Amino acid sequence: MKRSLIVLMIIAAFLAGCAPGQSPEQIQSQINTAVAQTLEAERQVAESVELTVAAQIPLATATVEVVPTNTPITIPTFTPVVPTVTAIPVIPQSVSSGGSVAVSKPDYACDVINRRPHDMTEIHHGDSFDIKWTIVNTGTKTWESGYDVKYFSGPKMATVNVVEIPKQMKPGDTYQIVMDANAPAETGRQVMTWTVQGQACFPYVAIDVK
Repeated sequence: MKRSLIVLMIIAAFLAGCAPGQSPEQIQSQINTAVAQTLEAERQVAESVELTVAAQIPLATATVEVVPTNTPITIPTFTPVVPTVTAIPVIPQSVSSGGSVAVSKPDYACDVINRRPHDMTEIHHGDSFDIKWTIVNTGTKTWESGYDVKYFSGPKMATVNVVEIPKQMKPGDTYQIVMDANAPAETGRQVMTWTVQGQACFPYVAIDVK
């Protein structure tokens, strides 16, 4: 759970920098970098936990003395100490003139949760798979029905280029998008990016094509 929080913080930080008006190439580059740093963060966290556990496990020592046969020998035991890794989320804040701290929200913004497939899932080239995104309206304004979610950049994996959200989306509302897709012929890391109308956010798929 804590490692997932670190991963989400990295992706959220990069996607927050995807301002409306940027070119597809700029957005694609930022998302590719976010995926790469996510994988590196997971590797570093796992390595840090392994090294810390190894450092904190005491070496068991025992002294055996020659004693009469009717005296039992006691072998000391030890309990390993398992470290915890704590991630502290960073929340953008603004300070008002009165000294109080307030968190500002944009009028039109969104987030993407419950993404499938997971980042860098291995899929063989040409194989079919499902894309699933849950879009969350995280802004302060209501979206009217008919908002478009469109292909933006990267290899085209989905069988369609646009999906319409058929319902009104108030702040906090969610809508799940499910699409059929096929892994591209080119192998290696492949990232396809879409965008919610107005570039409110950028759903994406990052897979490892074999």
